[in-house]
Amino acid sequence: MKPLKLGKIEIANIVELDIPTSPRFLFPGIAPADFAPHLPWLSPHFYNAQTDRLSMPIQGFIVRTAHHTLIVDTCLGNDKHLLTEGWGGRQGPFLDDLKRLGVTPEQVDFVLCTHLHTDHVGWNTRLVDGRWEPTFPNARYVFSRAESEHWSRSKDDEQALVYRESVLPILEAGKAVLVEGEHEVVEGVRLIPTPGHTPGHVSVQIGGDGPGAVITGDLMHHPIQILEPQRGTRFDWDSAHAARTRRSFLERYAERDVRIVGTHFAAPTHGHVVGHQDAFRLAV
Repeated sequence: MKPLKLGKIEIANIVELDIPTSPRFLFPGIAPADFAPHLPWLSPHFYNAQTDRLSMPIQGFIVRTAHHTLIVDTCLGNDKHLLTEGWGGRQGPFLDDLKRLGVTPEQVDFVLCTHLHTDHVGWNTRLVDGRWEPTFPNARYVFSRAESEHWSRSKDDEQALVYRESVLPILEAGKAVLVEGEHEVVEGVRLIPTPGHTPGHVSVQIGGDGPGAVITGDLMHHPIQILEPQRGTRFDWDSAHAARTRRSFLERYAERDVRIVGTHFAAPTHGHVVGHQDAFRLAV
């Protein structure tokens, strides 16, 4: 996406991985006919009707204020022992891409994780002499307390591995800040609870209620969930709860001067929520 400027705050993205994805990977039972009525605005950015594939990048966001540099979600990371095909053992250029944006790991002040799933925490740490160490040595890592506590008890093999490699080393290094409810990280950057996809999921509000922006995390994975807020994913902790949170979020931000920045939205990545029939759509 092109950098998004909100007064003295700028948001840029780093795309780590973008592989066209079957809609059924995310939304069980969904069919091409479900997309057909919405093709005028879902195509070509978000859905390819010819191939029946979604574009859903794994990406992180760099937020620069007048005084601070923050990263929101740190993607998959390198060298991780992930079980999902194509996600483990990566040797990607994330840190080089960060430098191309004019940021070194030492310059990052805060790392914000919307939640602690695999593809949102990977670059929290990097492998140094066989040990997982914080990638951003001068940063405070801000996690939801409920989120951290939930995944520390996980019986899921991959998520337990993710916690050990990408979260626990941050806690052990004393760099984690565990927060509850709404939390102002720095002036102009605030975490807002958006639970459902995971127990402690948060989104990141930037600027004010207008002009402003919200980085969604996995509150919504794809713009079709703006049209159909009730549509959950196979990866939701509580799909019904996530749907209620999503509708409330959309009602809050519809028709306002607030850019919705979708963590997994393809370019142009952000837009305004506007009313559409009995729900909403994304105006890019």
